[in-house]
Amino acid sequence: MDMVNIKINGRDYSVPKNSTVLSAARSVGIQIPTLCYLKDINEIGACRICVVEVKGARSLVTSCVYPVNEGMEITTNSKKVNECRKMTLELLLSNHRKECLSCIRSGNCELQALCREYGVEDENAFDGAVTPTEIDDSAVHMVRDNSKCILCRRCVAACKNLQAVSVIGANSRGFNTHIGSAFEAKLAEVACIHCGQCINVCPTGALYEKDDTAKVFDAINDPTKHVIVQTAPSVRVGLGEEFGYPIGSVVTGQMVAALRRLGFDKVFDTNFSADLTIMEEATEFLDRYTNKGKLPLITSCSPGWVKFCEHYFPDFMDNLSSCKSPQGMFGATAKTFYAEKMGIDPKDIFSVSIMPCTAKKFEATRDQNAVEGYPDIDAALTVRELARMIKQQGIIFNELPDEEFDAPFGLGSGAGTIFGATGGVMEAALRTAAEVVTGQPLEKLDFMDVRGTQGIKQASYNLAGNEVRVAVASGLANAKKLLEMVRDGEIEVDFIEIMACPGGCVNGGGQPIQNANVRNKIDIRAERAAGLYKDDLNLPIRKSHENPDIKAVYDEFFGKPGSHKAHEILHTHYVKRDKYFN
Repeated sequence: MDMVNIKINGRDYSVPKNSTVLSAARSVGIQIPTLCYLKDINEIGACRICVVEVKGARSLVTSCVYPVNEGMEITTNSKKVNECRKMTLELLLSNHRKECLSCIRSGNCELQALCREYGVEDENAFDGAVTPTEIDDSAVHMVRDNSKCILCRRCVAACKNLQAVSVIGANSRGFNTHIGSAFEAKLAEVACIHCGQCINVCPTGALYEKDDTAKVFDAINDPTKHVIVQTAPSVRVGLGEEFGYPIGSVVTGQMVAALRRLGFDKVFDTNFSADLTIMEEATEFLDRYTNKGKLPLITSCSPGWVKFCEHYFPDFMDNLSSCKSPQGMFGATAKTFYAEKMGIDPKDIFSVSIMPCTAKKFEATRDQNAVEGYPDIDAALTVRELARMIKQQGIIFNELPDEEFDAPFGLGSGAGTIFGATGGVMEAALRTAAEVVTGQPLEKLDFMDVRGTQGIKQASYNLAGNEVRVAVASGLANAKKLLEMVRDGEIEVDFIEIMACPGGCVNGGGQPIQNANVRNKIDIRAERAAGLYKDDLNLPIRKSHENPDIKAVYDEFFGKPGSHKAHEILHTHYVKRDKYFN
């Protein structure tokens, strides 16, 4: 690697030749503050917080886009630099609705943290006109409050560069510039796929999920309701971050204990219905593969991906698995099999899901996701919403003992656990499909070729003399690239897993928000996924078809995977949508 010699704050360093000042400083342990910058996603030098002095330059330069060169002398913390950063923060506050005490991001706001760091005492240092407040709460999953927007454009970059959706951007010019959709359309009117990646990268409280916690508390306090809750696999490796645990910590037992203390009548594991999904999806794949059905089969567990397909790739809709997601399968099973088994009228069951995903809020509203007139899910909460409920009720999460999930939906396999990581659904399906086809137990359960956070992965496996070609994509920009290759005949595959969020559900739009400094330094996707794979290794059952609770639900209710009854309850259909409008 070519290196150059530079000075930073009077000390000599050797740094990679093609570095920016920002990355060079970070490589030698010097942190330059940022607001708009996100590594590999948004590198535009817009916010001016990262300015530094460079000897010989006529003015301060933005370190996130300014390249280093041989002999450069940089000062990152001079009086001039600090005063400039402070003034920039004061200017941002002059056009900012300052409701820090009640703001959803108070205590986890990057603007707030920088103001504290740079001693911004007078929040009205620059009084004057303020851009009118515009709140868009039209979408089912989120709210946009432009009165708290600092125009960093991170959300725009995430929507465009990560997800290839591009339904938001900077409208108007000058003082009137604001983030919105084309022609000032509401978010509910455009082809948003509800992934929530814009929320995860927002540095302030300008973007946040729709809060359904009051509706859940009302149900818990209603004596006529039997309130059950399910928790998705990746919630157990995300929730702990809200209570100070390291990224990727597995907090399953404490999570169950907290949910019981919140007042839920039963606490169940979505890992169970992830196993149920594998039974149905693997059966569907083997049927299509052996009977020359429509291939490649594409997974349908990610509601953001499904809506993306409906809008942008309608020619692949026949390739989508008809299986409901694990959230939907659980809800449908709860209001049929469970209701019958427990002698409860389905109308009295209030089914709650805790998900890492804001798109699950949209999925819960789909007309197709209901059985006998009852919605599969009555309320879908994000990990952040659950954390707020726990804190509001005074539950000391870190001191809770580990508790077990309730029967009959409390047992999930390791295959269900890894659903939360990109490649996990594919690996879980392969564990079952391989043993069904060969009739022999696998010598090795870990399909390493489909693991990892790469955007696109391909592999080929020999199952009883048959070559099965698989591909995995996460992040919809990668999904678009993969599907275009399939459409153009560049690659041939039989089975595809797609997850809307980069890295999978571990990086879902409803997971705890980590600030840019953490995101730029640590691969949170890999850290959380590692927690899931560790959990998988420690579980006594690691294959969906060996889960005794899954065997029981088929024996007692569905009959067999792919049965007529299973199709009526566990499967769904999709709708073709306009490319530009919802």
